[in-house]
Amino acid sequence: MPVQKKYIPLLLGVAVAFGIFLGAKLNFTTVSDTLFSSNSKKEKLNRLIDFIDFEYVDKVNTDSIVDITVNSILENLDPHSVYIPSKSYEDAASDMRGNFIGIGISFYQHQDSIAVIRTIEGGPAQKAGIQAGDRILYADTIPLFGKGLNRYDVVSQLKGARNSKVSLKIKRKNQDSLLSITVTRQKIPLVSLDAAYLLTGAIGYIKLNRFAEPTYSEFKKALTALIDKGATKLVLDLRDNPGGYISSAQAIVDEFLQDNTLILITKNKNGKQEKTYATNKGSFKTGSLYVLINENSASASEIVAGALQDNDKGVIIGRRSFGKGLVQREMALGDGSAVRLTIARYYTPTGRSIQKPYDKGNDAYYSEYESRYVNGELQSLDSIVVNDSLRFVTPKGKVVYGGGGIIPDVFVGKDTTQENQAISYISNNGFMSYFAFEYLDTHRQDFKEQTQKDFIDNYTVSKATLQAFLSYANITQLDTFKGYTPRLKLVIKATLARQLYGTQAFEMILNQQDPMIKKVLELQQRPAVTNQ
Repeated sequence: MPVQKKYIPLLLGVAVAFGIFLGAKLNFTTVSDTLFSSNSKKEKLNRLIDFIDFEYVDKVNTDSIVDITVNSILENLDPHSVYIPSKSYEDAASDMRGNFIGIGISFYQHQDSIAVIRTIEGGPAQKAGIQAGDRILYADTIPLFGKGLNRYDVVSQLKGARNSKVSLKIKRKNQDSLLSITVTRQKIPLVSLDAAYLLTGAIGYIKLNRFAEPTYSEFKKALTALIDKGATKLVLDLRDNPGGYISSAQAIVDEFLQDNTLILITKNKNGKQEKTYATNKGSFKTGSLYVLINENSASASEIVAGALQDNDKGVIIGRRSFGKGLVQREMALGDGSAVRLTIARYYTPTGRSIQKPYDKGNDAYYSEYESRYVNGELQSLDSIVVNDSLRFVTPKGKVVYGGGGIIPDVFVGKDTTQENQAISYISNNGFMSYFAFEYLDTHRQDFKEQTQKDFIDNYTVSKATLQAFLSYANITQLDTFKGYTPRLKLVIKATLARQLYGTQAFEMILNQQDPMIKKVLELQQRPAVTNQ
């Protein structure tokens, strides 16, 4: 008997209701929750955006509203779940990928023009004949000078597709006419390794500034070269290293630990654990090791330090690290933007989480450094507050703690005097770099025949150069720095070296007076401490 039309809606409703009931009985809760509740939430947001688009009294850029909404949602999750807008995505991706397509220069926006600091060794700009001190005035007839110039516009003109060409007009000192130079854009590496050299005949030194995709290969190449030069001991400098890819950190740890030694544990919201173990591939499993950390060493840096400390390998030197024990995964949002969402927690081999609390909000979380400064932790190991309930013991009986960073085995305090803080500020905020560039702009010929080794070994900052800096900084009295004049001269020399020769020269000079490096050399007098 055919069903009358008036009963069809009723029967459909009953069928849907029965389906929902059956689904509940069969425990399809995940599917139904995702299908119905999440769609309802998305629909609410979509409707709100539409109302603003079509009904709001003023014209509004709803794209910016969406960005603000996403940021607000993520900020309420944890401090490390972040939104990457489409306009920032390529820079963020390049940083982690470890390369970008460009011409291969470092530059300043000096006054109202683009000034070349250095060309990257072997890069397209160097091959085309661009020199330090050159001013790039035009790129494909587009002016790169003037008061309205911003860095984003400059970068967008100099970057481009691989093997594409850009025609540059360049002003060079002591030449009247502009130079026309065509550069072919190529892949430019963003190097993770700041320095790799021998501190002494047997002690190698490697400094990493982040953990990107190519970091392990850079590290492995440097480590092999140091071993070939006779290094039997290694200083791994992870100070101010904010982290990056876990896989790169794990691969580096694998160089130091014996086969089948636990490196890392990760655990997701469902309690699923993944454990990573060392293999037999490492080349420095028996060598003495020192790892340098400070309050800005985070994430993957802490994975390295924690894995080594928990396995009684090497000596961790410095100050308590940042305290980030969360794992993020990058997820595309479909419009060129992405989120890095926290998807797991990680634990060191003894089972400790080094994530510091973030229940008081992001501002308090990131300003925790100030608390360390106030309570004296940056100067004294005894001022570090530990939680006895988060006490763990390594296989050889060493006590370690979770709950907020890696506490070093050997503490080295920070010089927090006003004079040293002023020098650090001058060095880190770019001010010193601007002075160095302007100084070299008028004195570059003085260094033309000087090799890096000769500069490091023999160059001294003269009283006239020191006075030139003080005048540049509008400091009228040298007494401002009291007993810190040698330190100020060292930083000036290192900054000049970085612009002349690169980051390795910079690190080699600063390390001559570095307290943590001095501590490593001091520990060399105690064999029982170094052989762990």
